[in-house]
Amino acid sequence: MSLPVIRFKGVKKIYPMEGEIVHALKGVDIDINPGEFVAIMGPSGSGKSTMMHIAGLLDSLSEGRYELEGENVSAISRDKRADIRNRKIGFIFQGYNLLARCNALENVELPMLYRRPGEPHRKEKAMEALKMVGMEDRASHQPKQLSGGEQQRVAIARALVNDPALILADEPTGNLDTKTGLDIIKLLGSLHEKGITIIIVTHDPDVGRATRRRIYLRDGLLESDETE
Repeated sequence: MSLPVIRFKGVKKIYPMEGEIVHALKGVDIDINPGEFVAIMGPSGSGKSTMMHIAGLLDSLSEGRYELEGENVSAISRDKRADIRNRKIGFIFQGYNLLARCNALENVELPMLYRRPGEPHRKEKAMEALKMVGMEDRASHQPKQLSGGEQQRVAIARALVNDPALILADEPTGNLDTKTGLDIIKLLGSLHEKGITIIIVTHDPDVGRATRRRIYLRDGLLESDETE
């Protein structure tokens, strides 16, 4: 049996804030297996964003153990976190985070520039990723020439281009109208059907219902874990 992509064991996160100690996560145990399509849900302050930041190696945990594809990444250096993040994790953000002066193809190429600066087939791989999200005919367009939904598709292509073990999507429909948001969720669902592990952090119940598994956090604790 394959190892979980993500394994949290007793994960805690404590932040000092204005003279107080905030317990954002209070000992969370979660396994997420290869090929799962998961929504992390909960009200504001539940710990879902903190969980995503730790899972994405954007932040470190305070206590407990985090394994990514079987590797203990609980206490590694910032440089090692950045290296693993670039090799194994693709990110999709609410605000797209595309570079305004780069066209769609160049934006998708960026992760390869960090990981494999001498990659001989970089443009071909970037175009393949754009084709996967139906944006190959917009490859030469800059972000300002694209709609919000099109920009998010380019961001998804960028997340895919390094063949990550995991894609983390933080409120990926938050800046989109309802119809466009549903189109993006359908696209993520189709990528999941190809075997890609996808975790969506969302407060939107419609987005949650589109996934196969829903993990609910409240006050830094696991409230429920539902799988269809």
